Amino acid sequence: MGWVLMSERELNRIEILSKVLDRRMTTTEASGLLAIGPRQVQRLLRRLREDGAAATRHGLRGRPSNHRLSPGLRDLALALVRETYVGFGPTLAAEKLAERDALHVSRETLRKWMVEDGLWLSRPQRRRFHQPRLRREHLGELVQIDGSDHRWFEDSAPPCTLLVFIDDATSRLMEMRFVPSESTFAYFAALECYLTRHGRPTAFYSDKHSVFRVARQDARTGHGMTQFGRALAELNVEILCANSSQAKGRVERANRTLQDRLVKEMRLAGISDMAAGNAFLPGFIERHNAQFARVPARPDDRHRPLNLPPDRLADILCWRDQRYVGNQLTFTYEHRRILLEESDLTRGIVGKYVDTYAFPDGRFEARWKGISLPYRCFDPEQQHVTHAAITANKRLSDVLALARSLQESQPPRVSRVGRQRTVYEPTGRRNDGWNSKLARRARQRADGTAKPPDIAAE
Repeated sequence: MGWVLMSERELNRIEILSKVLDRRMTTTEASGLLAIGPRQVQRLLRRLREDGAAATRHGLRGRPSNHRLSPGLRDLALALVRETYVGFGPTLAAEKLAERDALHVSRETLRKWMVEDGLWLSRPQRRRFHQPRLRREHLGELVQIDGSDHRWFEDSAPPCTLLVFIDDATSRLMEMRFVPSESTFAYFAALECYLTRHGRPTAFYSDKHSVFRVARQDARTGHGMTQFGRALAELNVEILCANSSQAKGRVERANRTLQDRLVKEMRLAGISDMAAGNAFLPGFIERHNAQFARVPARPDDRHRPLNLPPDRLADILCWRDQRYVGNQLTFTYEHRRILLEESDLTRGIVGKYVDTYAFPDGRFEARWKGISLPYRCFDPEQQHVTHAAITANKRLSDVLALARSLQESQPPRVSRVGRQRTVYEPTGRRNDGWNSKLARRARQRADGTAKPPDIAAE
């Protein structure tokens, strides 16, 4: 007799039935232990006496299920998935098979078929492993930057964003600032403080936020870089974008720590707004670095001196663009019409592009070859939040705050809707038919200029 494969449950059942045969246990006790009825225990005892232990196994072991799906149904479903539902997950593919092809297969059955056929990877197979990266060896060689949107002041103030600059080699907090949301001007202000205190690092390491990276590399304007990237290029500082949040884990873990420690420290200090929070941050940074910062592998500091006058740095850390000057010495900027003052210089720049400078403090300048041009706003209306405007998620709080302030300060704008090309405006005059066809014929008869009627040839 060969080997007989049995499960642990079946072996336990044989042990209990053997005790009943040896009169060491009653049928009632065995029924309670096996969770079956006494009559079933009697049937199992009879099969055990007649055919041995192998007879106690389930009768369908090794046989296909009576409720199995036909092999042709499996082949048809997988063929449809390959041809029509490429890239669909098992749940969506099962829904579309039932909806479009009247082929009803449970999602788990379809998942098993797709895994066996190599059309779907299970969750463990799709798991990505992020290999650890060694720290940089020098201070200032790589600085990770990120913004953390959080309720930093708990219930005392609305949520805001904390910009964090952390050194990769030492885990030192280099710069932090509370801002309403992640924006170019917010990063410009934080970058100015960083450069003034520490100098220029070798490179910054960030995520793929639109402040740092152009989403469309084939864009016709912008020269392939954002305003923040353009400023760093003029400062001779590199900007690198991480492909995943795990790649810049240093600043991500720092954000998680700050969301715990910094919030509680400010609660103890009684801080409830961004202005007081920004004043509190320098002392917190010093205490945090004294406790958690590490010594770099190499003692050299890779920060370079700034060596720029303040006005030159202001010209770099601003929003710069170009605008075309029309025949009327005007150009459009942010829904405003800018009218240049007429002079010998401005007369020669019609049909050319002038450089525009928008500074964080609200100042605006138009320059031609470095010379500031006097101007005035032909339309003084400031830029407003337009309907159906595309807004990034990380700037939503700032945009909603702007919309709230405009709603409180201005009355609602009443706009016409629908087709406006053929709007009828009544004049109050009524047409009495003086220029109708009949009236014209009557005037022609009276004048004798009416044409005789045509006589058809016989």
